[in-house]
Amino acid sequence: MPKTVKILLCSLILAANGGLFAQNSLPSLGDRISGTVSLNQEYRMGQQFLSQIRRSAPTIPDALLNDYLEFVTYRLASRSQLQDHRLSFVIIDSEELNAFAAPGGIIGVNTGLFLNARTEGEFASVMAHEIAHVSQRHFARGVDEAQASRVPQMATLLASVLIMATSDAGHGQAAIAASQGMAIENQLRFSRSNEAEADRVGQDTMQNAGYDPEAMANMFERLLAANRFGRRPPEFLLSHPLTESRVADARGRAARYPSREYSPNLEYQFMRARVVGHYTENKAALVAELQRALEESDDAFSQDSNRYALAVAHFENENYSEATATLQPLLDKYANRISLVVTQAEILTAQNEPRQALQFLARPMQINPNNHPLTMAYVDALLESRQYQEAAEMMERHSKSRPNDHHLWYQLAETWGQAGNISKVHQSRAEYFRLLADYTRAREQLQFALRIESESDGSPAEEAKLRQKMREIETLQQELRG
Repeated sequence: MPKTVKILLCSLILAANGGLFAQNSLPSLGDRISGTVSLNQEYRMGQQFLSQIRRSAPTIPDALLNDYLEFVTYRLASRSQLQDHRLSFVIIDSEELNAFAAPGGIIGVNTGLFLNARTEGEFASVMAHEIAHVSQRHFARGVDEAQASRVPQMATLLASVLIMATSDAGHGQAAIAASQGMAIENQLRFSRSNEAEADRVGQDTMQNAGYDPEAMANMFERLLAANRFGRRPPEFLLSHPLTESRVADARGRAARYPSREYSPNLEYQFMRARVVGHYTENKAALVAELQRALEESDDAFSQDSNRYALAVAHFENENYSEATATLQPLLDKYANRISLVVTQAEILTAQNEPRQALQFLARPMQINPNNHPLTMAYVDALLESRQYQEAAEMMERHSKSRPNDHHLWYQLAETWGQAGNISKVHQSRAEYFRLLADYTRAREQLQFALRIESESDGSPAEEAKLRQKMREIETLQQELRG
């Protein structure tokens, strides 16, 4: 990797402790990009950046939300211009509207995006825009320009691409204030150019993936309206400058696509209802509001979406019998819908009926083996029924298909502790710290596990596996330092 690129990577890791960055960088430099930073180098940069997000920002473990984000993004990515489809996802626990893309296919959203995007098309428009930043390699273009301009320009480059993961924009503003004014203006001009390209490419991706491209213009108009009447613009607008002309351009492009019918998506409304229920402080008032909305529903779609939202509100308000009664008509109508099955299991587990939850989940688990939301709902029921060994073994099997899920490894370490297997506690913690790029602590955890195995006359194969993992951690540590 070129020396300048290494310096930039280290700067990104330091900057990430104060916030997140988006792909708002420089104009097209043609094929020179691949000579400066390769796709594999971008991927490694992105993974290091993702580890900093995990360390510094509160993230949402909700399996249904994460599974939904992955589904929508992969659907878009499969019809995009992405060359490298290794994608990683993160949902940040913040009501602020924000989304970002980082090199190497890192896609992140704040839960605030679910609150502000009223339809799946609007949600997908933001995802398509961020995927376009990655597919057009806007970060690599910025690296190329930084190398051409020498190291003094790197701080300015970082300042222009820095955004915040949470509602506090102070760090990003301070970073920009610390940079040279004229250079920042140049970077922001380039940023507007890249934003226009991401809009155009993103709408093409939406059309190809079966989403209404006009939803991008609708989302832009909603953001502009929020900006007009708000005291401070949403975080997304601080890193993605929006103008009336951008809205008009998006509307004009949408009109040129072939006409087709787009149906509203019920699953998105379910996910949005979960986020609304999570953040609403007055749960009783939400119940009353949604009860009225359900009674006033004048079509099947709004009736189903409002019914699920009401069930979630009852659940959040700890009215479990009402939540079950409200959800039942949807279960009768969509018996095999995983989001509904998981929600009912969550209700049963929360009301101290974990064995009923396990029975309820048994058949869906057989039909959908390794499904992430179903598996985690089953694990939660096992934990509530104090079946810690079985829960740990299930999570360990599940980790084979989700080796980079830091929430899973954290919970697995806790569960092995409850099951009394301390060696496994340390091994799971090592995986968790590896994903946070805290290689010193990861190695320490493996040393603790190796000591336990050695003192208890563990199997030679287990000890050899632990030593191999320690060597892998040391290699990762050397690569980061080198």
